Amino acid sequence: MADTQILTIVLASAPTMLAVLLGILVNNSRLSDLRAYMDGRFGDVAARFNGVDTRFNSVEARFNHVDARFTSLEQRLDEMKEIWRSELRRVEEVLDARLKHLEER
Repeated sequence: MADTQILTIVLASAPTMLAVLLGILVNNSRLSDLRAYMDGRFGDVAARFNGVDTRFNSVEARFNHVDARFTSLEQRLDEMKEIWRSELRRVEEVLDARLKHLEER
């Protein structure tokens, strides 16, 4: 290759290399801005985890409360099912007795 060809290739690729370099620098500065924003928003590590732990604990307490309510509802439904079963059995016995009485006539 001649020196003019190499020079042409280098000069042709120079704008692309400069655009990539500029993109890397801009991206790096945006990441620094994001990191600064997150540090300012969430504070230091201990305070951040303490706040998150507090939020998770309150959510866990709410789930436990809802779970307890569902458990009590399940117990009430089981009790109602047993009551209906016993009442249905009693009605069935009364109907059987009446049917037997009618068959005897």
